[in-house]
Amino acid sequence: MGFLNSTCSFTRFKIVDEVPKDFWGGVPDRLKQFAFRDIDDVPELRSFGWVCFDDMLDSEWATASHYKGNYLTFSLRLDTRRIPAGVIKKHLAIDLKAEKARLEQQNKNYISRERKKEIKEQVLLQLKQRFLPIPSEFNVLWNMDNNVVWLASTQASLIDLFIDHFLTTFNLHLEPMTPFNMASSLLDEAGLAQLDHLELTSN
Repeated sequence: MGFLNSTCSFTRFKIVDEVPKDFWGGVPDRLKQFAFRDIDDVPELRSFGWVCFDDMLDSEWATASHYKGNYLTFSLRLDTRRIPAGVIKKHLAIDLKAEKARLEQQNKNYISRERKKEIKEQVLLQLKQRFLPIPSEFNVLWNMDNNVVWLASTQASLIDLFIDHFLTTFNLHLEPMTPFNMASSLLDEAGLAQLDHLELTSN
């Protein structure tokens, strides 16, 4: 799901650091430096990085510009290679059985812990090469006038990943604009003290 869909869940952030005046000219290079890298042909379980808002396959921004009016637009792409636990268990059992048969021919009946670990690593490597990663895309909108940023996701783990990668890329800290944080920014010390004692209700 993204901002171009008929419905979209999103998280809103504000940038807590001061954005330098000469910042915007370097944005394209920063996005390309930390762009998504494909893992279809390498045995990695996960890859993430920035891609073009208009085309998740474009990490060079050849399809469209980063800018739409006063908004900077891009997406966070996350590819995850998921190998079912049952598949790992099956192939590990097959390889351990073959190893045990090989040892019995040498009058041995014990597979060392180190050898079991090595066999498991080999199984995982082989399976990684057989399972293609599953791609996902999360749109990002950045209002350059007020430095409010929207991410088309409410997943806690994805939000943490986004905040970290945003900081690595732009050296700017994000703060989620939750109701509590927004209220905190509007209240004085007395109001903040009252806010700290509020409790959730069932209504």
